[in-house]
Amino acid sequence: MTRPKTQSDEQVLEAAYRLMHADGPEALTFERLARASGLSGSTLVQRFKNKALLKQRTLLYAWDGLDRKTEEVASSVPRTPAGAVELLVALSSGYGDIESYAEGLLVLREDLRDPMLRVRGAAWKAALGRMLADCFAGVRGIPDDIGLLMATHWQGSLLWWSFDPDDMDLTAYVEHSLMRFLSATTTLARNP
Repeated sequence: MTRPKTQSDEQVLEAAYRLMHADGPEALTFERLARASGLSGSTLVQRFKNKALLKQRTLLYAWDGLDRKTEEVASSVPRTPAGAVELLVALSSGYGDIESYAEGLLVLREDLRDPMLRVRGAAWKAALGRMLADCFAGVRGIPDDIGLLMATHWQGSLLWWSFDPDDMDLTAYVEHSLMRFLSATTTLARNP
């Protein structure tokens, strides 16, 4: 007698996230997730109730992963402005090519539509801003909100890269852009 395949919720949510990221949020159906996870559709419905809750749980799982990655990287970089750049460059890896990045923006759209997911995004923004600001603690003349300013510049650099992705590798583009931001910011701090 063959036992039914069992998978943890985390394993199923990872499969669901891969489906969403690869083919867009609408690709996440119980039927496709059943094929990807090896579980029956009825088992998935029993666990996740409906598609909206499945999507929300999948994106909360993704936020948990981003929180862990951010904390891990932040704990490994020096508490210096260069460490702040290193943190953001590390967070920029894993987006893939332009098509994968564009699909990721569709996933972000789902985060923006759901109030609970927006709260998670706001919490991550605040935590990341604090981590980045900590890297500037010893620099005189830097604005108090330097962490948020740098994170905002980083997000903009990701977007600008996407319009001309063949010009430079994403992480190289981000690093170059952040180093220019750092140079301008520290120059202004020294010469008010």
